[in-house]
Amino acid sequence: MSDDRKQEDFPAYERFARQLQATGILSDAWVDGRPRFRLQGVVLSLVQARALKRAAERVGAIYQELIDLLWAHPEWLDTFFCLTPYQKLMWLSAQGRWHGIARADLFLCRDGSVQCCEVNSDTPSGEAEAVLLNQLLHPYHTAVYDPNRRLASAFWRMLVASHGGREPRAIGVVYPTELPEDLSMIALYRKWLEARGCQVVLGSPYNLHACHSGVAMFGEPLDVIIRHYKTDWWGEREVVWTDAEPYRDPDPLDGPLRTLLEAEYDGRVTVVNPFGAVVTQNKLSLALMWEEIGRFSPLARRWIRRYIPKTYRLTQMTRDDILNNRQMWVLKSAYGCEGDETVCGPYVSDEEWRDTLAHAIPEFWICQRFFSVAPEPNGRNPNYGVYLLGGRSAGFYTRLSVAATDEQAVTAPTFIARRGI
Repeated sequence: MSDDRKQEDFPAYERFARQLQATGILSDAWVDGRPRFRLQGVVLSLVQARALKRAAERVGAIYQELIDLLWAHPEWLDTFFCLTPYQKLMWLSAQGRWHGIARADLFLCRDGSVQCCEVNSDTPSGEAEAVLLNQLLHPYHTAVYDPNRRLASAFWRMLVASHGGREPRAIGVVYPTELPEDLSMIALYRKWLEARGCQVVLGSPYNLHACHSGVAMFGEPLDVIIRHYKTDWWGEREVVWTDAEPYRDPDPLDGPLRTLLEAEYDGRVTVVNPFGAVVTQNKLSLALMWEEIGRFSPLARRWIRRYIPKTYRLTQMTRDDILNNRQMWVLKSAYGCEGDETVCGPYVSDEEWRDTLAHAIPEFWICQRFFSVAPEPNGRNPNYGVYLLGGRSAGFYTRLSVAATDEQAVTAPTFIARRGI
């Protein structure tokens, strides 16, 4: 639900944008001339917040059980996930480690259920928006508390736990330096870590090199590497459309990847998130939950049925069934992001749906049952991203969209009511 305060109760957007820029973290308050943010907060009741946090933690537990199953069935790497050689190298080197920080994207539905469309367990983003919007706009909301106020301390505890209980002193943040999208998150991480007395080094995979203690960046030996570079970019890059041009750079990052994997395997550096996320980030994992549901524990089976929409590999569905029931399905590629290689049946035309099915390479796609979201009074659909750190819920990142969550979505601060049911 939205805070019921009127628009005039909030600062002018231009003033808010200046406050945002003054943080030195976030500077882009507009996108294509449109405001990126809504100043009026989303206010969850205590019951709603608990339901979302509980759902996120349970979904995280399902993924851990999936990892254990896959470790016992290595043949699935080929027969189910169709992983490339370097993707399998990442998975095997990680030895089942996959999690540090993740974001479960959850929805409150018209029927009262909570549904999880996917979990970003590889390179979750949005932390800067989640933290700074809440900090700046909390004073304009009454009788609420900020669920993101402890995200920084939870992040630090996760890093220490990942590093064997030892406080890291030198931390590298590896990210695609040529892309600006997540620079605010990188800046926020740097601020958090430097406040803890850490030396922080920023760079791309190409700046990594071996050293006497393990791995260094620009000559600085590192204890921990925060990996904000997608697993599918480290390995072989494959197109998912029959009519797509091959990538200009399809080859794996062999040198940097081997340097990092060897040092991590030997215990000479800690990588967060671990490279096992190459499996959990792959949306075929959602299909595995349903297609192999009988292999999960009774509790996990109950949670899959409760929180995960029915999901199957496109290879397991008949084309006519999907083609003739557009309103029931969402098509997603294995490693695509929201709005990118995600086609929501009810929101596209018959022609676009046919074209998607005609050109999607089935081995790399899933079909997920569409669910009806409970909209806000203004008609927008809230996507409640719940951050998981070490398996525990730690904060919210809410985006509001007219249809499916995409680059047109507006981000709003998220608060929890101090009273009420």
